[in-house]
Amino acid sequence: MSVNKVILLGNVGKDPEVRHLESGASVANFTLATSERFKDRSGAAQEKTEWHNIVCWRALADIVEKYVKKGTQVYIEGKIRTRNYTDQNNQTRYVTEIYADTLQLVGRKSDNPASQGGYVPQHSTQAPQPQQQQPPVNQDFPGEDDTTDDLPF
Repeated sequence: MSVNKVILLGNVGKDPEVRHLESGASVANFTLATSERFKDRSGAAQEKTEWHNIVCWRALADIVEKYVKKGTQVYIEGKIRTRNYTDQNNQTRYVTEIYADTLQLVGRKSDNPASQGGYVPQHSTQAPQPQQQQPPVNQDFPGEDDTTDDLPF
């Protein structure tokens, strides 16, 4: 068994490029910056930024086109894909991309240049999970959902 899953939370580096294909499908590409802060051996604060190439298809691309701009903070779940091509000098080039399955706008509305009208889209290409307002009740063992147990820990 193997798993190819990526979770990223970062800021969009430049306005997305969205294309509409003849088939009617949309594809959006943008870069996402993730940063990590640490102290080096001398104790000085350092920051390292990684840049990720994000690819969104169909409904996700439509969301990106409407709401994502440079600086938008987004949460992405997806898969790593590597492709290659031959450049003008006949050299093979490799590109690593994140194919998004899920995209959510995050952060405060005031920090998000794409937040217009208060709508914060969340979209996934996977089947939506039902939202539960209360904890599930275990029908086989009544009282199992009770959070006021007598356990000492």
